Amino acid sequence: MLKPILLVEDNPHDLELTLVALERSQLANDVVVLRDGAEALDYLQRSGPFAGRLDGNPAVMLLDLKLPKVDGLEVLKTVREDPELRSIPVVMLTSSREEPDLKRAYELGVNAYVVKPVEFKDFVAAISDLGIFWAVLNEPPPGSLRLARRRGGSASDDDT
Repeated sequence: MLKPILLVEDNPHDLELTLVALERSQLANDVVVLRDGAEALDYLQRSGPFAGRLDGNPAVMLLDLKLPKVDGLEVLKTVREDPELRSIPVVMLTSSREEPDLKRAYELGVNAYVVKPVEFKDFVAAISDLGIFWAVLNEPPPGSLRLARRRGGSASDDDT
């Protein structure tokens, strides 16, 4: 089973565009959609409505900056402070070009900060590239579950 892509986005338009873009990239990973920062933390920490979800972290978290309940920077901060979660690649996917937001995200340990392109074609290309990089090309940290996807390979015992 492939690790899911976690998408935390509250804007219905951006959510729809992101899902279309991920679908067009033809990734086999499931996409888990969450609508606010509190829900994202519940999912990641396996609490509340997600208390029964299976162990394991997502392949990548695409995280909006401005979220209801708990903003993206606070989610990022919590993830980086938790030993069980800190190795999750986090991509801040936002419309904010504000330097303080960018600076704070990197101070908190974001892996990438991507400003959402305005043009649909550019947005689809950006999301596709992100998905392929983090879900397929990126090598996870030692000790984390790695499932071979390239060249039709299968996971071996050495990959866990």
